[in-house]
Amino acid sequence: MSESTPTASQDAAVSYPGVRLADRTRRVDSNGLSLAVYEWGEESAPPLLLAHGGFDFARTFDVFAPLLADGGWRVVSWDQRGHGDSEHAALYSWQADVRDALAVLDATSREPVAAVGHSKGGGLLLGLVHALPERFTHYVAIEGLSAEPTGKGASLHSQARFTEAMVSDWLDHRRRVAGSKRRSDSLDGLARRRARMNPRLPHAWLRYLVSVGARHDADGWRWRIDPELRFGGVGPYRPAWTLRWLPEFPRPLLGILGSVIEGMSMGATPESLAPHLPDGARLETFEDAGHFIHIERPRCVADLVLGFLS
Repeated sequence: MSESTPTASQDAAVSYPGVRLADRTRRVDSNGLSLAVYEWGEESAPPLLLAHGGFDFARTFDVFAPLLADGGWRVVSWDQRGHGDSEHAALYSWQADVRDALAVLDATSREPVAAVGHSKGGGLLLGLVHALPERFTHYVAIEGLSAEPTGKGASLHSQARFTEAMVSDWLDHRRRVAGSKRRSDSLDGLARRRARMNPRLPHAWLRYLVSVGARHDADGWRWRIDPELRFGGVGPYRPAWTLRWLPEFPRPLLGILGSVIEGMSMGATPESLAPHLPDGARLETFEDAGHFIHIERPRCVADLVLGFLS
């Protein structure tokens, strides 16, 4: 595990109000795969694990994470495998992402920590907290809870056949894209393409995201994301499966939702989640906010999280 202090680079050419670079960066080994880890806040402060969503990067927290750090936390995030500056993997799976999260946790603290996850990162950390509750104190899921049916009426056999189909489809995709690389574009062009996924986010933010989440090759800009990754999951997993863990979730839980359902949303509403929430869990909804609430309203979300963790 190596550690360094970030230096000004190409990032300085494209800025955004409230952005603050990580105070420290390091590498963490996860069973032979190298992960890029970023930290905001004092090293002596209590750790807070922060997980990004699919097709995002730790640097999507460049405004949100400093607000949490200023609240007295050592905020630790990482680029998930195949994303950003973390290494690409020979094969991707939900379980591998969970093991990566555990590797980052192990390299950060052996004492219980607080955790916050957005979207896919919310599902990852929900599973990790459920499996190892002794390693956590509180958990916040930002648009990270699913509302799909649990499928309680489905037999285990039908679920197994569904998983087999998912794995076959994923492997077929892997064969199709083997050896390919992502299409290049201009910085503004890539930002406009990203707007199809994030229609509520301002162009200035998307332009900044390109500057930290893409690389500038000789033929233009392209995302630092493995072409083998795609929407629709990372192997045998469905977000709704996590609903089974919620009724007896072992740690204080805060769920944060946006009222506007977008293409990347998990589809959850207060009404759909209410029957599954454990006693004492809190659910807060931001009106006129979408899937990326922590980018649309970073100060409000940070204050809510800090209040819950305190």
